[in-house]
Amino acid sequence: MIIETQDDVTAAVLQEMHRTPNARTRELLSLFVKHLHAFVREAKLTEREFQDAIGTINAIGRQTTPSHNEAMLLAGALGVSNLICLMNNGAKGTRPTQANNLGPFYRADAPRCADGASIVRSPTAGSPLTFHGKVTEASGTPIAGADVHVWQSSPAGLYENQDPSQAEMNLRGIFTTQADGSFTFRSVKPAGYPVPIDGPTGALLAAQKRHNMRPAHLHFLVYKPGYKTIASQVYDPEDPNLHTDSQFGVTKALIGNYVKRDDGSVDGSYGLEFTFVLEPGEARMPTAPITGKAAAA
Repeated sequence: MIIETQDDVTAAVLQEMHRTPNARTRELLSLFVKHLHAFVREAKLTEREFQDAIGTINAIGRQTTPSHNEAMLLAGALGVSNLICLMNNGAKGTRPTQANNLGPFYRADAPRCADGASIVRSPTAGSPLTFHGKVTEASGTPIAGADVHVWQSSPAGLYENQDPSQAEMNLRGIFTTQADGSFTFRSVKPAGYPVPIDGPTGALLAAQKRHNMRPAHLHFLVYKPGYKTIASQVYDPEDPNLHTDSQFGVTKALIGNYVKRDDGSVDGSYGLEFTFVLEPGEARMPTAPITGKAAAA
């Protein structure tokens, strides 16, 4: 199709879609072009703004390393990650779900741990935490033999992949649910932390005068053949940034109850109990957004 005016551009691009053999790919690309072109027209995008947008896309690539995934971080800051999660879980978004964002800091191949083991692998300050979890069906039937991947930041606000001073795979582990669907591990109480702001995500937050904090949480990924794999996060209800999470990840169903215990320790210790409900579906492990650890400077 020969283009005469701007009105012809969208139709010309869509016309070429008929060669796409995969129907779903054709549908996605067609919708993407329609909405992208509509945005450009509605925004009356200038040439300078277009070049700035291309620069941002290039910067996302430059900023992404084996220990940092800028694209995943930016998707969270725009609310896209949680929107996709909620649309695809909880009976396609019709009921509350324990599913949540995978986040940019999940690493595959964490150490397998015995039930009740600690995931603290290097000196890590913070109040001791004992987590008692359970994995069930919607009916309450326990699910035994599910793999539960666990990870969190240190109370200093860094995941081990960001912090060369932490031991490899510190505050990470994989547990297997028992016959009653339960699993238990020991750690330290998580703290809120800032997301990196030295890339496009930081520029986005600054332009909107938003803070870059995430409320304190623990990460989980639950896998069992025959059930839909879910990623999840359990949040601290007392965190001051619970209502303004920079990644829009907090949902009502995922606010935990951290109970302080009197065990005679200086900092005290905490207990937390939480149940994850799985739906029947495809058991599929996600591609880890990062593969390595930051090197010491």
